Amino acid sequence: MSAPAANEGARRRALVIGAGGVIGRAVAAALAERHEVIGAGRSAGDVRIDLADPASIEAALDQAGPLDAVVCVAGNVAFAPLSRIAPAPIETSTFGLGLRDKLMGQVNLALAAQTRLRDAGSITLVTGILSEQPIAAGACASLVNGAIEAFVRAAAIELPRGLRINAVSPTVIEEAMPDYAPYFRGFEPVSAARAALAFVRSVEGLQTGQTYRVGW
Repeated sequence: MSAPAANEGARRRALVIGAGGVIGRAVAAALAERHEVIGAGRSAGDVRIDLADPASIEAALDQAGPLDAVVCVAGNVAFAPLSRIAPAPIETSTFGLGLRDKLMGQVNLALAAQTRLRDAGSITLVTGILSEQPIAAGACASLVNGAIEAFVRAAAIELPRGLRINAVSPTVIEEAMPDYAPYFRGFEPVSAARAALAFVRSVEGLQTGQTYRVGW
């Protein structure tokens, strides 16, 4: 029996948002082995983008030009004990950072990408282990990660022109443990290179509406 054919094997143009971060560098390097990568970030990269600003998202996608894949490895959330979070409007809430940046930033990115990607293109968003395995002071991250995964499932059934959307949910990353170890006692970290493989799988594969869990 012959081996299954690869998914077209064509060279793609991929915009990687957060390409200067710990995971983003690994994702950009892995994709660059076979594809053209355009790096994007708030303060560095080929293209500048602010996920909290919808106009910036649209401008960045337009500047990047024709794309086959949009990959997001960025997004900010706050870490704070629930007992210290008071009811407040989104604008002033501790939850507001994650809702504006990591959640709605990625939702708006997907909405903008659906009209700009080439046919059969892909969108890959980032979540994290806290969607299902919460930690103290991590309610903001759990809320945002869970919402992104639900959005991916829903968006997958409506995207036009054969477009696909997935999310990658890694556990804590080895290279980031010096900063995050106090929050993740007892968690087994994975390398950024291992997490990057899931992003490659999303870009080069055929599945849609999936959340690829890495290390958990």
